[in-house]
Amino acid sequence: MTDEFRKVALVPPKGWNSWDSYGASVREDEVKRNAAYMSRYLRSAGWEYVTVDIQWYEPTANSSKYHNFAPLVMDQYSRLLPDPKRFPSAANGQGFKPLADYVHGLGLKFGIHIMRGIPRQAVHQATALKGTTKTARDIALNNICPWNADMYGVNVALPEGQGYYNSLMDLYASWGVDFIKCDDIANSVIYGGTHKAEVTALRKAIDQCGRPMVLSLSPGPAPVVNGAFFQHTANMWRITDDFWDEWSLLLNMFDRAEEWPSLSRPGNWPDCDMLPLGHIGLRSVDGPGGDRQTRFTKAEQKTMMTLWCLMQSPLIMGGELPDLDEWTTSLLTNPDLLAMDDQLTEKYQVTRTDQVIVWRGISAMHQYFAIFNISNQALSLSSAAVKRWEVPTTGYDIWQQRPVTLESGSVQIPQHDVFLLRID
Repeated sequence: MTDEFRKVALVPPKGWNSWDSYGASVREDEVKRNAAYMSRYLRSAGWEYVTVDIQWYEPTANSSKYHNFAPLVMDQYSRLLPDPKRFPSAANGQGFKPLADYVHGLGLKFGIHIMRGIPRQAVHQATALKGTTKTARDIALNNICPWNADMYGVNVALPEGQGYYNSLMDLYASWGVDFIKCDDIANSVIYGGTHKAEVTALRKAIDQCGRPMVLSLSPGPAPVVNGAFFQHTANMWRITDDFWDEWSLLLNMFDRAEEWPSLSRPGNWPDCDMLPLGHIGLRSVDGPGGDRQTRFTKAEQKTMMTLWCLMQSPLIMGGELPDLDEWTTSLLTNPDLLAMDDQLTEKYQVTRTDQVIVWRGISAMHQYFAIFNISNQALSLSSAAVKRWEVPTTGYDIWQQRPVTLESGSVQIPQHDVFLLRID
């Protein structure tokens, strides 16, 4: 293996994923609707990936709930196919190629979610594997995902196991897939952490297929001890479990974010998970409540976007794009935030107390200082505190969009809000 794969993600990927809005049940028309909106209103700001999340091969999927042992759509070589009832253009064995062609025609890139392993029904039926007389049963391992019953693991120590992953990536390459989000692989509390053998097999399979693809690994929290391994196998890896619009989860993200900055670099991006912004939960997905607007306050949304961009996390929008309001659009297209996400060369937490967390980011053009108020009351900045944190007293206030001079009491940060200073 080489690090050539890192060239497909020289900056953190930015896009939309169907999970926060549609759970396991997104349909083709919904994907197209979001893709068309992204192309028209967000593509110029760097948003480009449109990803179909989990269960696109399950005809009975209708919410975020998994239907254990439901029949899945599969080809003769044990490879899952899009359900043509939900994705009509996939009929007659066309797979996702027509939908990928549509997305590409909008100037965007197309992604899919997959589960680690080989379908359980293929194993039970001992169906064929492409290019060998072995069957699915011959390569299966009994290390099943604890939260989704669809798959067995794959014994990639066998050449036929690696061959199976190769055949998958060859199929996806023929469809025009640009982004693979593989689940049940970055961290497993049951099977001892990262499924390293299958991550490595995925890396080899993508490398041999002839099509560049971003490889994103889920779920988290990915073990920090495996950071160097992730750098040499994947483009993104989740540093958290599923993230939703709850302050406690956002506060917890600061703990995780502090651990990872030294391991991010062009082509390798620790992933804070999707942005639960705007209109989410259209079909009663997991998280607090069902169909709703995000429960983050505007202050908390600013804090989230600032931390994600200082961390240089991938930015994957979870909300329904055609329902974006002016406020949410301004978050997703803020040029200073996107510049941080794309251009920082160094970033780290400076200090943390029970009231504030201070981060610093450095790029070739600017320095950035973020003072996060994590308390439940407004915070008045004192000149003594600012000096103690080594934050400059003059600069450009990114959120207020004006030059500012920090004097005692001159800047107040509301609860759960952030003060973000750019130094030119």
